[in-house]
Parts: sequence; structure tokens; C-alpha cells
Amino acid sequence: MMAQKIKKHSSFLTLLISLLTLQACGIYSFTGASIPAGTETFQVNFFENNAGNRPGSIVEPGLDQDFTLALQDILINQTNLNLASSNGDLVFEGEIVEYAITPMSATAQNTAAQNRLTITINVRYFNVKNEEDNYEKRFSFFYDFPAEQQLYDIKDIAHNDIFDRITQDIFNASLAKW
Repeated sequence: MMAQKIKKHSSFLTLLISLLTLQACGIYSFTGASIPAGTETFQVNFFENNAGNRPGSIVEPGLDQDFTLALQDILINQTNLNLASSNGDLVFEGEIVEYAITPMSATAQNTAAQNRLTITINVRYFNVKNEEDNYEKRFSFFYDFPAEQQLYDIKDIAHNDIFDRITQDIFNASLAKW
């Protein structure tokens, strides 16, 4: 009987210490986000597509809206923050600076065997609660595809794969501190 009481109190004490430890570290989510105390909202401004301004890049219609929504989605799904249209505690803004297709490997006939679609996004992140976290950084990723295929054939899957990687990298840099 006495051993059972000690075990019960020991379990309670362990739980209490764990909760106090997590509380001392701020808000933590199981997705790896470390959200500063008092942070309730985030804002994702429209990421304008400026890729056409760079030599070798092309402008893909709708890419700007698709990326903006993809970034909003990851923040909604991996945090408990609310999306704000203005005055967010965390603000993400920037532009798409590269959208390019380059040949990656050649055949014996000197034609492309594989192409690579690369997207680069310039991001400015502002944390109103902790300005030391602010940054401006470029994030880039690619998708390789056979040269026999046209961009039109692989565009949807390529954009999804690239956006998944870039938005996760942005999330990690701003909220997971990786």
C-alpha cells in the first residue's frame, strides 16, 4: 500500500517537473516549432514573381499565388498560430527570384537526357516579439525530370515537391531554428 502511494506521488512529481520545464522554454509544438511566448498570429504577404528579371529565368503564371498559399498552409498545419492579413506577430514576405530549367546530363548525341527545374525564393522574416530572429535569406530547391518530358507534363508534381521542401526550410529557419 505504501509503495503504491510513493509510486503515485513519484509519477505526479515527474509529470509536474516535465510541464514546468516545457513552460519555461516557451510554447513548444510537436512539429518542432518553438513559438515565442505571446505570439498568436502570423502574416504571409504576397510573394511576387520577379523571376523574369533574372537572365535564364522565366515567369510561370500563378506561381506567386501558389507559393504564397503553400507557405500559409505549412504554418497553419504545423503551428497553433492564426493567420492574419495585417499586423501579424510573425511576418513572411519576399519574392520568387528564379524559375529556370537547365539541362543536367547529356546523351551520346549531345542532347539533354535530363533537365532540372529550379525555383529560388528570397524571404524576409520579421518577428515582432523578438527582432533578433529577423532574417533575409534565399531558399532554393529543384526537381529533375527526363528531357523527353515537357515542363507542362511535370509542372504540378514538380511545384508540389519544390514547394514542400522550400516551405519546410523556411519553417525550420524561422520557427524550428535549424
